[in-house]
Amino acid sequence: MFRRIYTAATLFLFAFASQTWALERVVGANASLDIHAGARSSALGGASIAVDHDLLELTSNPQQLSSAENSWVAFSHVVYYEDTQYDYGAVQFPLGDMGGLGFAFSRFGANDIPWIAEGDPLPEGDDYKTLSIADYVFTLAWGRRFLNDRLDLGISFHGLYRELDQSGWGFRGDIGANYHVHEQVTVSSFLKGWTSSATTWEEGTFEYSSPEWYLGLNVHQPISYFYGTASAYWQSAGIFHRENRDLDWDGEERGGRFWEHPLDWLGGGRAGVEFAFDFGLSLRAGLASLSELESWTAGAGFALSNWLRVDYAFESHPTLSAVHRVSLEVSPGLFLFPKKKSASSPAYVVEAKKAEEVKKAAISEMEPVETEELVEEESAGGTYWEE
Repeated sequence: MFRRIYTAATLFLFAFASQTWALERVVGANASLDIHAGARSSALGGASIAVDHDLLELTSNPQQLSSAENSWVAFSHVVYYEDTQYDYGAVQFPLGDMGGLGFAFSRFGANDIPWIAEGDPLPEGDDYKTLSIADYVFTLAWGRRFLNDRLDLGISFHGLYRELDQSGWGFRGDIGANYHVHEQVTVSSFLKGWTSSATTWEEGTFEYSSPEWYLGLNVHQPISYFYGTASAYWQSAGIFHRENRDLDWDGEERGGRFWEHPLDWLGGGRAGVEFAFDFGLSLRAGLASLSELESWTAGAGFALSNWLRVDYAFESHPTLSAVHRVSLEVSPGLFLFPKKKSASSPAYVVEAKKAEEVKKAAISEMEPVETEELVEEESAGGTYWEE
């Protein structure tokens, strides 16, 4: 049976590889999958692969499902220029020792666009036909922890349906991973489009984008004096090939690969900082492009309870209108069955804390303690008690 499965898989990969040569290579096939939905990650400059516990970034961070302890539902809405809207919804389910499962659905498009056929006279007033354009994306993701909970691994698959002047279908598969180097340091990796990102159009045109690889870093430090935790996030530009950065934010020519122009590659990265107070408030700021100060972002979030979180993000742009983004996360399970459950921590972190507690207890036992004892002594005059 396994021989048959192996043979079938080999034939499928061979057929896919042979067909790929007939496709037209483009930059940004299925680009709707690259839009940031979560207000938290957006406020941090879009460094989504390094941000933990942001369900609205499930498209680019499937590994976060590895630490799923409760069910969560998340929604996001944003209005861009010319009334273009982006709506995103996601849900996660914990699977115990098997990690977590997630689903997401999004729509990016515009409605009531005036449509005038070529050669027709310009209409008067609002007496004209309209049309709508939209991209619909469905995501299925799964994540689980390995290597004594040091490695978080996630895999996701995305399907896209596009309604423009002609319809189109797209598909992409991604893999993400986090490695907890230390209790306060996590290294992230995201392989976008390991299946390649392919699109087919109604007229028969086939397009695809090659796989792309990103790196990320998350460093956080509790600061008891300010009653909170400070965190820094970084996400690199693509490593494998040139992205759509030939004309960057300010119109200058960029897009160099890592081994060609290291400084340019570093400048194409994203970064953000966050301070989360113990009482639930979080303040954030970032840069969507380290080489462009006008790409600054900012935002805030507040945990109204252990089952409800609200986030806001502001994204500036040197030429286009600024973007305001709002997102909401709700846990039905924690609402219906309240319980105090801390955010998931790797097993080695928990063990380290236990070891520290045991060490402190042992030290306290070794310290001399002054006590009052009653000593019974005997003498010729009889028995008496001395304190």
